[in-house]
Amino acid sequence: MSTRIPLFPLGTVLYPGLLLPLHVFEQRYRDLVRDLVALPEGAPRRFGVVALREGREVGVDGVAGLAALHAVGCCAELRQVEPYPDGRADIATVGTTRFRILGLDASRSYLQADVELLGEPDGEGAAALVDPVRAAFRRYRARLLGAVEEELPDDPEGALPDEPQLLSYVVAAAVVLDGTDKQGLLAAATSADRLRAELALLRREAGVLRALPSVPAVDLVRAPYGAN
Repeated sequence: MSTRIPLFPLGTVLYPGLLLPLHVFEQRYRDLVRDLVALPEGAPRRFGVVALREGREVGVDGVAGLAALHAVGCCAELRQVEPYPDGRADIATVGTTRFRILGLDASRSYLQADVELLGEPDGEGAAALVDPVRAAFRRYRARLLGAVEEELPDDPEGALPDEPQLLSYVVAAAVVLDGTDKQGLLAAATSADRLRAELALLRREAGVLRALPSVPAVDLVRAPYGAN
């Protein structure tokens, strides 16, 4: 069964459970936020975040159609709106449910999409992948920080989760990857598939970092990480 949701194409990938603050300034997205806020009490105030293959999320050219968007995105639940006098707004959202786009509707100022909401099966072998992925992430983080693994505390800035689905999304959000890899992790059919892909990516990235004479942007991994 499909459902229709407003769409907010972005040059980034949102994962379930992760926070996404946005500064809303373009008129079509002001309209989107206004329409969500006007919904009856108790109605879901959600929109779809989907990563762009091409084009821009703002401007007169905008998104051309389905070919410009990745097929799988993530619903964002609107949690807070801080309006400015000139009509702009800062909003706080959190990723909830993944979806697959079935079709687009351009009848409003912002895009809408008919989507199929996707489940979150763990998949075969997910539990057995938790410890290897946690260990690989710790090694990756150590390389990125330019530290030796033994110098890190056992649970830096809070323990990584041991639940497969949550771990898979926390790692996907925390690892520095290009958009294609990030999108591939979002679109993985099961948590086990995502964790297997992350294990390979973490090993690859740790190997790359080991070969670098210096590592830029290490502050990316000094910030606390978590699902919310």
